[in-house]
Amino acid sequence: MGAAALLAGAAGTGNAAAGPVPGTPAPDPCSPTPAPPGSGASPCPPARYQPLCGSPTDDDPLWNDVRYCTNGTIPPPPQLPPDCLKTTPDYVVLHGKPENTHNYLLVPACRITGIECPFLLTPGVENYWDDAWQNARNGGSVPVQYPDIGLGINSQGARSLNQLHIHMAGVQASTQRRLQELEGMGRMAFRPSDWAKPGNQALITGRPGTGDRTYRILRLPNLAQNLFGLLYDNVVRPAGLDMANETLIVVPKMSTSGFAGAFYVLSSDTSLHDGTSTCDNLLVYT
Repeated sequence: MGAAALLAGAAGTGNAAAGPVPGTPAPDPCSPTPAPPGSGASPCPPARYQPLCGSPTDDDPLWNDVRYCTNGTIPPPPQLPPDCLKTTPDYVVLHGKPENTHNYLLVPACRITGIECPFLLTPGVENYWDDAWQNARNGGSVPVQYPDIGLGINSQGARSLNQLHIHMAGVQASTQRRLQELEGMGRMAFRPSDWAKPGNQALITGRPGTGDRTYRILRLPNLAQNLFGLLYDNVVRPAGLDMANETLIVVPKMSTSGFAGAFYVLSSDTSLHDGTSTCDNLLVYT
């Protein structure tokens, strides 16, 4: 099945509750049959999405970690069982590499390869971005202990693991300052429909050695909307781009007193002059 045929959907949100502990058998979280309404578990991709979203029988190492955390399936040797920092019916939280207090991953309990999976655009899909923020924020279940927080996902070509994972990490203070400067200059979109306009694109300096890269910048008051859907509807589809090539980054706006009640949502790809397909230039893992 072609990508164009599968990328026909709309966005939606969901929520999560506490899940089973490792070693406790549980139903396969990626059954093609959606969970009943009100169960707390989001539906997972049905079989027709498997050409782009992967199969629950795949042997990707990160997917093996998810299966261990959700139903106790031991990863095949030499892979070792992970530390399951949080497990819910919708997602698990794991350590990133290197392991420290500002490098974590939020991984769906559904089999979803990555940003290219069209199931992410369908109604009722779990809101993994808000889940990541609720865990990473000060007071969250797995807080990122860094002055400024960044959430990010890589493009298909820039990632090394083929199970969707949102990086929950730090960002440099200079990134936070630059975004607030751009906001003051009106150099970002305040409506999703304006996200792709050239006036809302700007260079942002990354970590040392990564250079300046161009990002499309959108300011949102919250993460209630499906960011994958906003990206596809307002950037990818109008420009005839490929969702698989996109990187997406969320930087919560901060003040001296803490979270300032807004989010900067950055997208980029190599179709932009000085664009990038990876979130790794801005996020701080070490």
